[in-house]
Amino acid sequence: MTQTMTENGLILGEDGRARPAWASTSPLLREYYDTEWGMPVRDETGLYERLTLEAFQSGLSWETVLRKREAFRRAFHDFDPDRVARFAETDVARLLDDATIIRNRRKIAAAITNARATVELRGKGGLADFIWAFQPETTPAPETWADIRSTSPESVALAKALKKEGFVFVGPTTMYALMQAIGMVDDHLVGSWRRGSSGVWA
Repeated sequence: MTQTMTENGLILGEDGRARPAWASTSPLLREYYDTEWGMPVRDETGLYERLTLEAFQSGLSWETVLRKREAFRRAFHDFDPDRVARFAETDVARLLDDATIIRNRRKIAAAITNARATVELRGKGGLADFIWAFQPETTPAPETWADIRSTSPESVALAKALKKEGFVFVGPTTMYALMQAIGMVDDHLVGSWRRGSSGVWA
């Protein structure tokens, strides 16, 4: 695969499209970047899935999580909050025995806790409205990877608000990664072929 680097660190692929270096290291990451990262997610199940996967990613590479994504979907019943909220200790044991997912007791427990919190949050308008209420007024326009921050005032506030509602594994850095992934901010580098593709900041 022939690739060249632009002045601001983007990788120009053989298809002529510019992507950040992280999205140019494997076909899986490239597909994720080209089709999903930064696109709006506004449904409860989709957001619960991404909250869960972001928590499991902590300390690991995102590619590791993506490779296990379908296994996670099977193990967590397509991230149906109602079903996961009813998980018992027998389900935790089942998941800890499942070599196709990331086996971490604290993260598994967090997924169950967050499913229950998601169900409870329906009484306050639901997870989607709750998260998107923290969308900033403007989006960054990073020129290089070094310009991309790891938190924002909004991600700090979102993390605090979610914790107040009983969610766990939702720190400011994790929440900023979520905001990037679901299009609440557009952190595609200026010059990337995906910049502005979400429609949120058009």
